[in-house]
Amino acid sequence: MTPLDYGRSFLIGKAAVNEVRFWVESRTRIIDSRTGRSDDYLQAGSCKSEMTFAARDLFQQDNYDFLPVFGPEHGLIFRRKAALNPMYRQTLPAARMWEGQEYHLVEAARIRELATNQAIREATYAFLPLVAQTEIRDEATGLRAIIEYPVKTMNTHRARDMYQVDTGPIAFPDLGRRYEPMVDCISLAFVAFNAPGFADFVLEAPTGVGKEQVHHYSRLVSLPATNRLYAVEA
Repeated sequence: MTPLDYGRSFLIGKAAVNEVRFWVESRTRIIDSRTGRSDDYLQAGSCKSEMTFAARDLFQQDNYDFLPVFGPEHGLIFRRKAALNPMYRQTLPAARMWEGQEYHLVEAARIRELATNQAIREATYAFLPLVAQTEIRDEATGLRAIIEYPVKTMNTHRARDMYQVDTGPIAFPDLGRRYEPMVDCISLAFVAFNAPGFADFVLEAPTGVGKEQVHHYSRLVSLPATNRLYAVEA
């Protein structure tokens, strides 16, 4: 799939009470090899819980991170409070999320796949926007996914001709079983890789902190993967 221009890709809700616009932070395409169907899930940028259009005191007192994921039929809303929240994730029909959405997804006009470590480093030093695609699959379920995201942090080592992507959050899909609805396979994660053939993920999950439980990026997953990196050129 052609990488998005993530600086210009958004979606906007249709509800008259709040036509809210979200930045698209990552895109996950899930492909069913048995049926040929593919669906895109768009993970939006995070915001904080607020009293929308109030006269003052705009942030809620018991505040939490608010992050939606939009799919073709169903979506997810993540609400991360300071302590473990039983309403951390909510699945609902996409049509009920701000009464539906209008997508404004802009494909990058000029892209160049970076096929070598040197090309990756040179594009990094040239300050070009970088987009990665990480492809994973599960042969038992027949599901495949392409996770696409702008690279926010890129480590490099000139003398060793090495790089390492470290970016998130992304919408990570559990392909180990067939969820219904499919959006329930998605968790929030960060991704890292420094080679074409594998990717490491750290998923947000219930985590013990002393005697308390919180949601934190703590569950480590390493998978065979096909990683591709692109430079978005002016």
